[in-house]
Amino acid sequence: MAYVPDHSTPDPAAAPALAMPDWAHDHVTALIGIPLRIALIVVGVALVRMLAKRAITRVVQRILEPGDGAREPARRGGRGPAVLHRDRSRARERREQRARTIGSVLSSIVSVVLFVIAVAMVLDQVGIALGPLLASAGVVGLAIGFGAQSLVADYLSGMLIMIEDQYGVGDSVDLGEAVGEVEQVGLRLTHVRDLNGGLWHIRNGEIMRVRNDSQEWARAVLDVAVAYDADLDEVYRVLEETGRTLREDSAFEGVLLEDPAVWGVQSVDADGVTVRLAARTAPMQQWAVTRELRRRVKEALDAAGIALPFPRRTLWLRGDDGADGREAAALR
Repeated sequence: MAYVPDHSTPDPAAAPALAMPDWAHDHVTALIGIPLRIALIVVGVALVRMLAKRAITRVVQRILEPGDGAREPARRGGRGPAVLHRDRSRARERREQRARTIGSVLSSIVSVVLFVIAVAMVLDQVGIALGPLLASAGVVGLAIGFGAQSLVADYLSGMLIMIEDQYGVGDSVDLGEAVGEVEQVGLRLTHVRDLNGGLWHIRNGEIMRVRNDSQEWARAVLDVAVAYDADLDEVYRVLEETGRTLREDSAFEGVLLEDPAVWGVQSVDADGVTVRLAARTAPMQQWAVTRELRRRVKEALDAAGIALPFPRRTLWLRGDDGADGREAAALR
């Protein structure tokens, strides 16, 4: 009987050659699919980041950098640009600062958000559970939030101040105790130089209210006191004529936005009558206009013979003999 070899048993030497294709077939997803998906995630995130940064740059430049002052649209009946009439270089510096700051912050936020999303997607592809990581990150974020809530409030307030254009470099503001000119606006601090030369550093989160004297227009208000028996119609005429003369002066061209108007009697007391004169001016020019109006009004009242009020006092006289009789005299 002849021996017939059994070919059903594989040759040990050929076993590795047969097993390698089977292993590669079984792990083709891990060898090719996962790295390919990770590469697609990285490329997709980089592309989204690039598009987002370009969009942020275009939007910020379009909103915050309207162009040269000569091409800026007039507002309020052609009375000039709305912000910082007095110094276009400061206005340009202000817009550029806001544009750089807001653009940088928005770009950083987009980069951080996209980075976190990319890391989470990559970890999911390699099979790492995200639940414990998210829970740990939530606890750490909560602790940091409690510890740095004032810092977060400062940064959020700084962003809103810039986006809403509440004030900027060169503005004259009243922030409570700090009253003066803004020298720098950051995300955390605002720097204000007061009248005495002191530099205030104010946290943006502590600013509760702002009075800005530099935006769009201002108003010069002058209260003129005249004698109690003065002719008010003549007083009105003198004040209105003085205001028109001031506006026609070439030195104040573009400073007065309208003819000064007499608002009427502001108060009546025993010493005299107070009449209010007001005029709309360019920003930051209200004080200079008020000083010049005060000088010209004084000269006009003197020329018209209108007396200024003098304090009235009452004098009581007692007789030499100490009698109860008294005489009162009103002195002017």
